Amino acid sequence: MSWPEIAGDTRFFERGGPISLAAIRLAAQDITPNPGDGERLLRGVAPLQIAGADQVSFLDNRRYAAALSASQAGVIIVHPDMASRVPDGATCVITTEPYLAWARVCALFHPPAPIKPGIHPSAVFDVNVRVHPTAEIGPFVVIGAGAEIGERCRVGAGTVIGSGVILGDDCRVGPHVTLSHVLVGKRVVIHTGARIGQEGFGFAIAKDGFHSVPQLGRVIVEDDVDIGANTTVDRGSARDTVIGAGSRLDNLVQIGHNVRIGRACVIVAQVGISGSTVIEDQVMLGGQAGLAGHVRIGRGAKVGAQAGVMSDIAAGIEVAGSPAQPAREFFRQLALFRRMLRKIEPGRSAGASTHHVSGADAG
Repeated sequence: MSWPEIAGDTRFFERGGPISLAAIRLAAQDITPNPGDGERLLRGVAPLQIAGADQVSFLDNRRYAAALSASQAGVIIVHPDMASRVPDGATCVITTEPYLAWARVCALFHPPAPIKPGIHPSAVFDVNVRVHPTAEIGPFVVIGAGAEIGERCRVGAGTVIGSGVILGDDCRVGPHVTLSHVLVGKRVVIHTGARIGQEGFGFAIAKDGFHSVPQLGRVIVEDDVDIGANTTVDRGSARDTVIGAGSRLDNLVQIGHNVRIGRACVIVAQVGISGSTVIEDQVMLGGQAGLAGHVRIGRGAKVGAQAGVMSDIAAGIEVAGSPAQPAREFFRQLALFRRMLRKIEPGRSAGASTHHVSGADAG
């Protein structure tokens, strides 16, 4: 059986609207005059390829310029450089940041699902639990002694919140999350299956085997953090593990004990960060990057996908490869390797050479 492609299927997503074109222009911060909007209403959002005359779409990547020319969307958000390529039948909304504008317009049509205050009868509470009356507690949630759940929080089905945990106001915790030894700020989103506050990987080695070191720290999650599905964050061994305000962690990220992540960092899927590493503000870590313990990543640095970081990285530097090195040097070495390979194997085509070193390309 097949189903037609739909953006924002109402079986799964709340939908607002219709929304006036004037409100869309305002949300998108349109930089052009907009006379004659009148009372025109739009009923949804969709990608260029499937949008209809009553929907809003956008273009942020020139590689999809062909889709722009063929689109049937009624309203299209674009950068000024692409305005001349918008089809005649579409209304053009012009902004210097099309993707940001798209995010704001999407939020008009698909606002977050409203909180439904109350506690499901199957939830289990220990003693001295404080749940604000405006919070929503789902089925089979377990909350330990002395935990506190703030205003307008939502806690999904099957989640376990350990003793003493604090959730600040307006947090969203997905189903089957485990929280222990953690203090969570305001407006934090924790997606399905995340594990936060478990013991870190700490042990002493003796002749008779391994001896676990008690993990006595906490996890501090500051305001406006977003933590992806199945991500794990270990509590500190003695100091706290800290995730700075506004940071975004993708799915399947591993954060070791005592790690300190600064403000507004972006950490992509399958990154592994070893214990006691310090990541300063506004750092970006590409997918599957691995960071050794006790290193410092300077403010604004960028670490490429699959990079292996074994030493400190200065502020603002972009690195790639394993061991990680300045990205320009890495790609220069890669180009040299390709040239050498062609000389060694003159019969190999350029395409075949590229295929031969595809693993290096991925770095």
